[in-house]
Amino acid sequence: MEKIDINQKHFHDEEEARKYLEDLRWKNGKSVCPHCGSINKHYRLEPKSSKSQLRSGVWKCKDCRKQFSVTVGTVFERSHIPLHKWLLAVQLMCSSKKGMSAKQIERMLGVTYKTAWFMMHRIRHAMEQKIQNKKLKGIVEADETYVGGKGKGKRGRGSKSKTPVFSLIERDGKVRSFPVEKVTAKNLKRIIRNNVDKTSTLITDEFKSYIGL
Repeated sequence: MEKIDINQKHFHDEEEARKYLEDLRWKNGKSVCPHCGSINKHYRLEPKSSKSQLRSGVWKCKDCRKQFSVTVGTVFERSHIPLHKWLLAVQLMCSSKKGMSAKQIERMLGVTYKTAWFMMHRIRHAMEQKIQNKKLKGIVEADETYVGGKGKGKRGRGSKSKTPVFSLIERDGKVRSFPVEKVTAKNLKRIIRNNVDKTSTLITDEFKSYIGL
């Protein structure tokens, strides 16, 4: 995984944070209206004066005539917490190997404990994967990993101190992860058959549990 520098501008400057999120959500500058779905049929609303109540980064759709910003439909929507602090909180929670507590978020972001707890709760809720009925297609990679703190004894497969997590990754698409009690052929094949279309190309390592698919 690429190491990300938390000193980057979008983690500390509001305007940079907004531009960063726009680049992530709207590839190649193609803005999408969250209300009607039209693409690149919008114009940016600029504050007429320093006293204007209009926030930076507000767009208006030419089709449905509704206003929106890049945060609509995200965990950052309707939040009074600065966007750059949201982005930094997400990065800290995703990159910490041993987990991140609300007290740590409180100190590093300079917010109250109540705010830190709220942010973590909302971010974790957004990370919950809602498995859809639609199966993964195309090229799908399958692999397992082990999550948890350091412990004595065997590492990797067969470790008693960590929880096995099985993941399916659709090439250039979705990711689905499943905690499993044991990494057995029965458990892995059941998950694969329930979540991967039969026409897909499945890529795995040489772990014997995949034999017979």
